[in-house]
Amino acid sequence: MQAFTTLTGLVAPLDRANVDTDAIIPKQFLKSIHRTGFGPNLFDEWRYLDHGEPGQDCTTRPLNPDFVLNQPRYQRAQILLARRNFGCGSSREHAPWALLDHGFRAIIAPSFADIFYNNCFKNGILPIVLKEETVDTLFLAVETTPGYRLTIDLETQTLTIPTGKYFTFSIDASRKHRLLNGLDDIGQTLLKANDIIAYENRRKQKTPWLFANSI
Repeated sequence: MQAFTTLTGLVAPLDRANVDTDAIIPKQFLKSIHRTGFGPNLFDEWRYLDHGEPGQDCTTRPLNPDFVLNQPRYQRAQILLARRNFGCGSSREHAPWALLDHGFRAIIAPSFADIFYNNCFKNGILPIVLKEETVDTLFLAVETTPGYRLTIDLETQTLTIPTGKYFTFSIDASRKHRLLNGLDDIGQTLLKANDIIAYENRRKQKTPWLFANSI
Protein backbone atom coordinates (compact mmCIF):
# COMPACT_ATOMS: atom_id res chain seq x y z
CA MET A 1 0.00 0.00 0.00
CA GLN A 2 1.29 3.46 -0.88
CA ALA A 3 2.12 5.58 2.16
CA PHE A 4 0.36 8.89 2.75
CA THR A 5 2.46 11.68 4.25
CA THR A 6 1.68 15.01 2.56
CA LEU A 7 -0.40 15.87 -0.47
CA THR A 8 -0.93 19.09 -2.39
CA GLY A 9 -3.64 18.42 -4.90
CA LEU A 10 -6.46 19.73 -7.03
CA VAL A 11 -9.90 19.48 -5.42
CA ALA A 12 -13.05 18.19 -7.16
CA PRO A 13 -16.42 18.99 -5.53
CA LEU A 14 -19.14 16.32 -5.49
CA ASP A 15 -22.10 18.27 -4.16
CA ARG A 16 -24.37 15.36 -3.21
CA ALA A 17 -25.22 13.98 0.22
CA ASN A 18 -25.64 10.27 0.99
CA VAL A 19 -23.55 9.02 -1.93
CA ASP A 20 -23.71 5.24 -1.61
CA THR A 21 -21.24 2.61 -2.71
CA ASP A 22 -23.48 1.48 -5.57
CA ALA A 23 -23.19 4.99 -7.01
CA ILE A 24 -19.43 4.98 -6.46
CA ILE A 25 -18.99 1.68 -8.32
CA PRO A 26 -22.16 -0.03 -9.66
CA LYS A 27 -22.79 -3.68 -8.88
CA GLN A 28 -22.10 -5.03 -12.38
CA PHE A 29 -18.41 -4.15 -11.99
CA LEU A 30 -17.86 -6.12 -8.77
CA LYS A 31 -16.91 -9.46 -10.32
CA SER A 32 -13.19 -8.73 -10.29
CA ILE A 33 -11.19 -9.29 -7.10
CA HIS A 34 -8.23 -7.28 -8.37
CA ARG A 35 -7.79 -3.84 -6.84
CA THR A 36 -7.03 -2.05 -10.10
CA GLY A 37 -8.99 -1.26 -13.23
CA PHE A 38 -12.06 0.24 -11.56
CA GLY A 39 -11.18 3.90 -12.15
CA PRO A 40 -12.91 4.27 -15.55
CA ASN A 41 -16.17 3.06 -13.98
CA LEU A 42 -16.07 5.32 -10.93
CA PHE A 43 -19.52 6.97 -10.60
CA ASP A 44 -20.39 5.16 -13.83
CA GLU A 45 -24.12 5.93 -13.89
CA TRP A 46 -23.52 9.65 -13.37
CA ARG A 47 -20.43 9.90 -15.51
CA TYR A 48 -21.72 8.37 -18.76
CA LEU A 49 -24.92 8.74 -20.76
CA ASP A 50 -25.18 5.03 -21.59
CA HIS A 51 -25.41 1.91 -19.43
CA GLY A 52 -22.00 0.55 -18.51
CA GLU A 53 -20.99 -3.10 -18.56
CA PRO A 54 -17.71 -4.83 -17.68
CA GLY A 55 -15.22 -4.97 -20.52
CA GLN A 56 -16.45 -1.87 -22.33
CA ASP A 57 -13.95 0.59 -23.76
CA CYS A 58 -14.86 3.63 -21.67
CA THR A 59 -12.92 5.96 -23.96
CA THR A 60 -15.62 5.50 -26.62
CA ARG A 61 -18.61 5.96 -24.32
CA PRO A 62 -20.68 9.20 -24.33
CA LEU A 63 -19.82 11.38 -21.34
CA ASN A 64 -22.35 13.29 -19.28
CA PRO A 65 -21.15 16.90 -19.71
CA ASP A 66 -22.94 18.00 -16.54
CA PHE A 67 -21.11 15.59 -14.23
CA VAL A 68 -18.40 17.32 -12.24
CA LEU A 69 -15.57 14.86 -12.90
CA ASN A 70 -16.06 15.29 -16.65
CA GLN A 71 -15.36 19.01 -16.47
CA PRO A 72 -11.85 19.89 -17.72
CA ARG A 73 -11.07 22.04 -14.68
CA TYR A 74 -11.28 19.01 -12.37
CA GLN A 75 -9.23 16.57 -14.43
CA ARG A 76 -6.48 14.87 -12.41
CA ALA A 77 -8.00 15.95 -9.09
CA GLN A 78 -6.53 14.04 -6.14
CA ILE A 79 -8.82 15.35 -3.41
CA LEU A 80 -12.58 14.76 -3.44
CA LEU A 81 -14.81 17.17 -1.54
CA ALA A 82 -18.09 15.52 -0.59
CA ARG A 83 -21.18 15.94 1.55
CA ARG A 84 -22.40 14.09 4.64
CA ASN A 85 -22.71 10.30 4.92
CA PHE A 86 -20.38 9.63 2.00
CA GLY A 87 -19.92 5.92 1.22
CA CYS A 88 -23.17 4.65 2.73
CA GLY A 89 -24.81 1.44 1.53
CA SER A 90 -23.12 -1.93 1.14
CA SER A 91 -19.69 -2.80 2.53
CA ARG A 92 -18.01 -3.38 -0.84
CA GLU A 93 -14.29 -2.63 -0.74
CA HIS A 94 -14.45 -1.98 -4.48
CA ALA A 95 -15.62 1.58 -3.70
CA PRO A 96 -12.27 2.80 -2.32
CA TRP A 97 -10.51 0.73 -5.00
CA ALA A 98 -12.34 2.71 -7.70
CA LEU A 99 -11.64 6.06 -6.05
CA LEU A 100 -7.96 5.24 -5.64
CA ASP A 101 -7.66 3.89 -9.18
CA HIS A 102 -9.14 7.14 -10.49
CA GLY A 103 -6.46 9.08 -8.62
CA PHE A 104 -8.09 10.25 -5.38
CA ARG A 105 -5.85 10.01 -2.30
CA ALA A 106 -8.04 11.98 0.11
CA ILE A 107 -11.76 12.61 0.64
CA ILE A 108 -13.16 15.45 2.73
CA ALA A 109 -16.71 15.30 4.09
CA PRO A 110 -18.74 16.17 7.21
CA SER A 111 -19.30 12.44 7.82
CA PHE A 112 -18.69 9.01 6.33
CA ALA A 113 -20.39 5.64 6.56
CA ASP A 114 -18.42 3.59 9.08
CA ILE A 115 -17.47 0.61 6.89
CA PHE A 116 -16.45 2.80 3.96
CA TYR A 117 -14.41 4.98 6.33
CA ASN A 118 -12.53 1.92 7.60
CA ASN A 119 -11.99 0.56 4.09
CA CYS A 120 -10.38 3.82 3.00
CA PHE A 121 -7.58 3.42 5.53
CA LYS A 122 -7.01 -0.16 4.42
CA ASN A 123 -6.41 1.02 0.86
CA GLY A 124 -4.28 4.13 1.28
CA ILE A 125 -7.00 6.78 1.10
CA LEU A 126 -7.24 9.43 3.82
CA PRO A 127 -10.86 10.29 4.77
CA ILE A 128 -11.01 13.64 6.56
CA VAL A 129 -13.98 14.72 8.65
CA LEU A 130 -14.53 18.47 8.95
CA LYS A 131 -17.40 20.51 10.35
CA GLU A 132 -20.27 21.00 7.92
CA GLU A 133 -19.83 24.78 7.87
CA THR A 134 -16.14 24.31 6.99
CA VAL A 135 -17.09 21.97 4.16
CA ASP A 136 -19.62 24.56 2.94
CA THR A 137 -16.86 27.17 2.85
CA LEU A 138 -14.59 24.83 0.89
CA PHE A 139 -17.33 24.06 -1.64
CA LEU A 140 -17.81 27.76 -2.31
CA ALA A 141 -14.06 28.29 -2.71
CA VAL A 142 -13.58 25.30 -5.01
CA GLU A 143 -16.52 26.15 -7.25
CA THR A 144 -15.53 29.82 -7.63
CA THR A 145 -11.76 29.36 -7.95
CA PRO A 146 -10.44 27.38 -10.93
CA GLY A 147 -7.44 25.24 -10.03
CA TYR A 148 -8.23 25.29 -6.30
CA ARG A 149 -5.70 23.21 -4.37
CA LEU A 150 -5.33 22.10 -0.79
CA THR A 151 -2.32 20.83 1.11
CA ILE A 152 -2.84 17.95 3.52
CA ASP A 153 -0.18 17.05 6.09
CA LEU A 154 -1.00 13.82 7.87
CA GLU A 155 1.82 14.09 10.41
CA THR A 156 0.53 17.43 11.71
CA GLN A 157 -3.10 16.58 10.88
CA THR A 158 -3.63 19.85 9.06
CA LEU A 159 -5.38 20.90 5.87
CA THR A 160 -4.12 24.20 4.45
CA ILE A 161 -6.00 26.39 1.97
CA PRO A 162 -4.30 28.71 -0.57
CA THR A 163 -4.49 31.74 1.75
CA GLY A 164 -2.35 29.95 4.32
CA LYS A 165 -5.20 29.37 6.75
CA TYR A 166 -5.38 25.81 7.98
CA PHE A 167 -7.84 23.44 9.60
CA THR A 168 -6.98 20.54 11.88
CA PHE A 169 -8.58 17.11 11.71
CA SER A 170 -8.69 14.10 14.00
CA ILE A 171 -7.50 10.60 13.22
CA ASP A 172 -6.99 7.46 15.27
CA ALA A 173 -3.30 7.05 16.16
CA SER A 174 -3.11 3.48 14.86
CA ARG A 175 -4.68 4.38 11.52
CA LYS A 176 -2.38 7.38 11.21
CA HIS A 177 0.68 5.19 11.81
CA ARG A 178 -0.44 2.68 9.21
CA LEU A 179 -1.10 5.33 6.56
CA LEU A 180 2.18 7.12 7.21
CA ASN A 181 4.04 3.84 6.79
CA GLY A 182 1.96 2.35 3.97
CA LEU A 183 0.77 -0.63 6.01
CA ASP A 184 -2.38 -2.48 5.00
CA ASP A 185 -3.69 -5.45 7.03
CA ILE A 186 -1.12 -7.82 5.53
CA GLY A 187 1.73 -5.36 5.99
CA GLN A 188 0.75 -4.80 9.61
CA THR A 189 0.70 -8.56 10.21
CA LEU A 190 4.10 -9.06 8.57
CA LEU A 191 5.64 -6.72 11.14
CA LYS A 192 5.04 -9.58 13.57
CA ALA A 193 6.50 -12.23 11.24
CA ASN A 194 9.30 -13.25 13.63
CA ASP A 195 6.87 -13.61 16.53
CA ILE A 196 4.51 -15.69 14.38
CA ILE A 197 7.33 -18.01 13.29
CA ALA A 198 8.51 -18.41 16.88
CA TYR A 199 4.97 -19.24 18.00
CA GLU A 200 4.56 -21.85 15.26
CA ASN A 201 7.88 -23.45 16.21
CA ARG A 202 6.75 -23.71 19.84
CA ARG A 203 3.48 -25.31 18.73
CA LYS A 204 5.37 -27.89 16.67
CA GLN A 205 7.41 -28.85 19.73
CA LYS A 206 4.39 -29.07 22.05
CA THR A 207 1.97 -30.74 19.62
CA PRO A 208 4.07 -32.50 16.95
CA TRP A 209 1.17 -34.78 15.95
CA LEU A 210 -0.63 -31.78 14.47
CA PHE A 211 2.19 -31.31 11.99
CA ALA A 212 2.96 -34.96 11.20
CA ASN A 213 1.65 -34.72 7.63
CA SER A 214 2.75 -31.15 6.91
CA ILE A 215 5.30 -30.50 4.18
